[in-house]
Amino acid sequence: MTSNALPSPPRRPRFSSGPCEKRPDWSLWDLSGFPLGRSHRSLEGRARLKRVIDLSREVLQIPADYRIAIVPGSDTGAVEMALWSLLGPRGVDVFAWESFGRDWVMDVTRQLALSDVRVFDGGYGELPNLSQADSDRDIIFTWNGTTSGVRVPSADWLMTDRRGLTICDATSAAFCMPLPWQRLDVVTWSWQKGLGGEGAHGMLVLSPRAAKRLEAYDPPWPMPKLFRMKADGRIKEDLFEGSTINTPSMLAVEDAIDSLEWAQAIGGLPALLDRVEANFACVTEWLQDNPWCALLARRPETASPVSICLRLTDIDPAQGDRLARDVVDRLAVTGGAYDVGAYRGAPAGFRFWAGPTVETADLRAGLNCLTHAFSEARREAAV
Repeated sequence: MTSNALPSPPRRPRFSSGPCEKRPDWSLWDLSGFPLGRSHRSLEGRARLKRVIDLSREVLQIPADYRIAIVPGSDTGAVEMALWSLLGPRGVDVFAWESFGRDWVMDVTRQLALSDVRVFDGGYGELPNLSQADSDRDIIFTWNGTTSGVRVPSADWLMTDRRGLTICDATSAAFCMPLPWQRLDVVTWSWQKGLGGEGAHGMLVLSPRAAKRLEAYDPPWPMPKLFRMKADGRIKEDLFEGSTINTPSMLAVEDAIDSLEWAQAIGGLPALLDRVEANFACVTEWLQDNPWCALLARRPETASPVSICLRLTDIDPAQGDRLARDVVDRLAVTGGAYDVGAYRGAPAGFRFWAGPTVETADLRAGLNCLTHAFSEARREAAV
């Protein structure tokens, strides 16, 4: 931290946690086959939508008897579609340790106003005690805390012989971490996270148990059109074959296909996980040389390898926010790293996306630029 020389910036300095970085060497001109101006209900449009579903199943290794749908509203729409359609028959346990998990708490307690709800909350950097989950109840949780850098370390706390449903917001875990499908009944994610696709579209996966609940149960509240997965008491099976409730962007669809085909071409899920592991190893090495910064996650086994949330370790909290904002601005101006400010409400620090579309060399260069920017900002603040 003593050199004033500006480090070489990364070739791709985009480390936003959503929308996330595109695959390496992505170009708009690679999307040559998109049927713009065609109906999404045409044979060609439906075929492209079904291609997204089929590729998602292959890359993520989703069981053949699990249903997959493309839904509106990104991951938020997918989660809320599941909550509004499935909750009510059993008590609910909600686990939250970051901003989006707390959104689901609000949905369950205030919007749906369910009477039998237990909320287990952990502060930023902490994970609530997962052993408190009751397998007779429905369980809602976020696999990877995008805004807190804290993830579920394993699925051992989720029973295979459960009676309730497990509803998992996996938006920043899909394509970045292995998901134990046999322990999950509802899984959601959005295109703009793990593989760097375009926003506005969500993915919803239902296990056979969840599908059975969906068909047998009619919630007592009004169901918005965008959430309706049934008609005349039966599941809309075409929803899980490429039909959509509202009009999707066919350009975004083609972009999703491009990212999934890239994932498949480099070796599928194992290759994606290897890329994530290499990136996290880079972060771990950098932290050893920069003790002024540490992971926000308090326990190593819960640290996210993709949403790298960093806190300042030796800065007065009153000065930390101002200093962190100064560093983020410097990084943007020099091209060292874009969009790496900590999430609003999180402790002062930084957040780097390190998913499989991010090159390790770029991440290393971005972190080196962070070291330099912090040194300069702190030196000037002391003058």
